[in-house]
Amino acid sequence: MVYREFRGRPGEPEIEVELSNLDKVLYPETGTTKGEVIAYYSAIAEAMLPHIVGRPVTRKRWPNGVDHPDFFEKNLPEHAPAWIQRRAIEHASRRVVYPLIDCEAGMAWLGQQAALEVHVPQWRFDGAERGPATRIVFDLDPGPGAGLAECARVALAVRALVAEIGMRAYPVTSGSKGIHVYVPLERAVSSPGASTVAKQVATNLEALHPDLVTATMAKRARTGKVFLDWSQNNAAKTTIAPYSMRGRAEPNAVAPRSWAEIEDAESLRQLRFDEVLARWHADGDLLADLDPPLPSGPDALTRYRSMRDPARTPEPVPAAAPRPGSGDRYVVQEHHARRLHWDVRLERDGVLASWAVPKGPPTEPKQNRLAVRTEDHPVEYLEFRGTIPKGEYGAGEMTIWDSGTYLTEKWRDDEVIVELDGERLHGRYAFIRTSGDQWLMHYMRDQTRREPLVDNGSGDLPHGVSPMLATAGEVDALPAGEWAFETKWDGFRVIVEVDDGTVAVRSRAGNTVTERYPRLAALGAELAGHRVVLDGEAVVLDERGLSDISALQADPARAVFVAFDVLFLDGTSLLRKKYRDRRAVLEALGRLAPSLNVAALQEVSGAEAMRVSREQGQEGVVAKRVDSVYLPGKRAKTWLKQRNWRSRAVVIGGWRRSDKREFKSLLVGIPHESGLVYIGRVGTGFDAEQARRLAAELRPLHRVSSPFVNEMTAEECHDAQWVTPKLAGTVRFQAWTDTGRLWHPVWDGRSE
Repeated sequence: MVYREFRGRPGEPEIEVELSNLDKVLYPETGTTKGEVIAYYSAIAEAMLPHIVGRPVTRKRWPNGVDHPDFFEKNLPEHAPAWIQRRAIEHASRRVVYPLIDCEAGMAWLGQQAALEVHVPQWRFDGAERGPATRIVFDLDPGPGAGLAECARVALAVRALVAEIGMRAYPVTSGSKGIHVYVPLERAVSSPGASTVAKQVATNLEALHPDLVTATMAKRARTGKVFLDWSQNNAAKTTIAPYSMRGRAEPNAVAPRSWAEIEDAESLRQLRFDEVLARWHADGDLLADLDPPLPSGPDALTRYRSMRDPARTPEPVPAAAPRPGSGDRYVVQEHHARRLHWDVRLERDGVLASWAVPKGPPTEPKQNRLAVRTEDHPVEYLEFRGTIPKGEYGAGEMTIWDSGTYLTEKWRDDEVIVELDGERLHGRYAFIRTSGDQWLMHYMRDQTRREPLVDNGSGDLPHGVSPMLATAGEVDALPAGEWAFETKWDGFRVIVEVDDGTVAVRSRAGNTVTERYPRLAALGAELAGHRVVLDGEAVVLDERGLSDISALQADPARAVFVAFDVLFLDGTSLLRKKYRDRRAVLEALGRLAPSLNVAALQEVSGAEAMRVSREQGQEGVVAKRVDSVYLPGKRAKTWLKQRNWRSRAVVIGGWRRSDKREFKSLLVGIPHESGLVYIGRVGTGFDAEQARRLAAELRPLHRVSSPFVNEMTAEECHDAQWVTPKLAGTVRFQAWTDTGRLWHPVWDGRSE
């Protein structure tokens, strides 16, 4: 038996999962072991979780392997780990408690249970209740005399029919015999309503293609046809989830497919789990647009809500997802529960990180107090006092013992150091994790503040500050006034330190890159006499004033600095100042230094900012709450970013081999005065005919050496077939990576 740590829910520590019998063979024909199953579910978690999160999970288990009997399991066993989220459903004959799998650790636990198949309904929970359907599924099951090719023809017919009513379809091969076609719902629809729509589509297709399609469940009607099963949209029915493995002789998995693959029906086949994983690594999640975010979770308060009944307790139980606030408040509550203890709660990322301290906070260094990390609480708990009724979690009287504000010196998964400034508590405190949820709360002997980014009178310039990061989100709906909107640049994020004429430039990872950007040295003379830390982007601007990542990558010495924040000025930290105040300081510095390009603000709505960004051909928009503080190294929701789909002309410089089609991907670049600059590989967007034509044009252009002038990694060069760069085309993509590669590229066609 072994214990391994896997990622938990966002913002929470890793979770230790007990694993056993890793060498046990679950697929005798291929020798696939339980350890390989666990590894697959762990690796594919990022892709699979969005399609099962918030849905009750029914497991089909083969504890002794696929050559032995299996069984369905709905109820979560009593011995299941406490960290697994759960919801109860009252069925006609019994009450069933289902697991909700929402993290990599949960996926690993499924593999440990030999739950090879993961089945979910088409609806998600809304709080504790069954919510509306978020998608429709069609299960295309071939009858005797029909096969995968016939299923592909029906899938294309489903796509065409739903397109007529303005809906989009996504195909997956089921890992067994047929194909599933998913259709996302743009508005909430009850499960009976979803079933009605699905049935209508099925009966219409049966009428249009009577020799190919049957919507009748009777097996005698299926010979030579494909049964278009619409019934799995019933609230009581489940379908095997995308990316789930199958309990068949071969370790196949449910595989998202492109429509180009479905159109090439003759070469279509079911895929093994390792092929599915490799495809996801190469192409990303082809179902990324299928499932919407969960209306009320999972989020940092999901566990808190699951432990409380708002109808029975006076505690605040907000239904909405947490929203970041000032991030500097704390409260200590005296809690007369079954055992008296004190709850210490620190505001962070829109919730209160909480510890239960049985003997109360220490008041002198020799006291090390046990502190048990509990579930995050809502920020409304800062003012909660009252009596939690008997029989409820944490029953007993709760009063506010202390409250105030705090400064963060360090916040890691295993150590937190803060300075409290309240009515009773003052000074530096450390929370040190010893094991699991067991921590120690310690009053620090040395009360000299360690964080250089706060006012300590020394005036020390901080070095190596980690930049604050934005969270991907929807900017369109944000109002003017509460948010400020900036351009998202195509460049490299840098922190610039100016110390009385000396300039140091550091990358996002903290590496010194001063020599790479010589033009930034001018800031030293322009800001002479000042000591400043600036956050911004190194960019190369084209003739239209747009940033050009390929030009930057080819010649970083041309880069200029676009600043969008100031963190420290002449002995004073600005981290705890609001964005609008830091912005005023930055604009004042910009008037002093001609080389300091201050990013322009758009004082409009988010929708207007996005419209302007698209019209100008920019990468996207970053939105910042005007009252937000700067959180070094943190990805916060007070900064949001939204990217545009962009288009770029490229030249093909190579291709990668494939055993199953003409090529796996194209290696593309952008012409520059120094030569062809490699910017990434494109493996999607081709139909079968396009791929054949491109391959035929590329073969005569074969050459031995790479045509790209910039450095490529060994993985990027692996299995590459180089060509003379004569063929051009267009790609759509969402962004540039930090290494100057295309992110989510899609082939848009050849150009002459």
